[in-house]
Amino acid sequence: MNAIADRKPVHLAVYDTLADWETGHATAHLARAGFRIRTVGPSTAPVTSIGGLRIQPDTALDDVRPEDSSLLILPGADLWDTSDDLAPFARKARAFLDAGVPVAAICGATAGLAREGLLDHRDHTSAVSFYLAATGYAGGERYVETDAVTDGNLVTAGPTEPVAFAREIFRLLGVYEGEVLDAWYRLFHDSDAAAYAVLEKAGAA
Repeated sequence: MNAIADRKPVHLAVYDTLADWETGHATAHLARAGFRIRTVGPSTAPVTSIGGLRIQPDTALDDVRPEDSSLLILPGADLWDTSDDLAPFARKARAFLDAGVPVAAICGATAGLAREGLLDHRDHTSAVSFYLAATGYAGGERYVETDAVTDGNLVTAGPTEPVAFAREIFRLLGVYEGEVLDAWYRLFHDSDAAAYAVLEKAGAA
């Protein structure tokens, strides 16, 4: 990978009703690997997560450009299913993918991408297939029953798979690879203590 100083930041979307638990593994270990995490809100006004955490976005969505980013992460949120307020984030995801910059969406954000037509021709997953089918999208045949899916520059996962979601992000960005990536997943998903020795040897513990 490029030197740490040359890495573009990872942009984490934040909005009201953000699902707190879904992106912590990814952002914590990306930061440890040298990526700057920049939060992106609808504006720079504070937002409140589903757990009641108040977050002050670093920047507004309109000011984020794909060429200035390594990745856009879209967490789930109640608002994905209760209004069109987050549709601009799905449109930004389209701009990222069109520019060849990765996007990672989990939980309700996958439904937002489905409504935007971004899952019609890409392998993907989510909470359950009928959840996405309810959006009326045309990608049902590309739905995969698994923990997380990467197709090209797009990662998708359901709400119960934050560790698998992070695994796919690390693989896509080259943060961890091979046995180190496998060990990271076994440690944080399966509580496999033997995996820690692999990470420690690789300097990834």
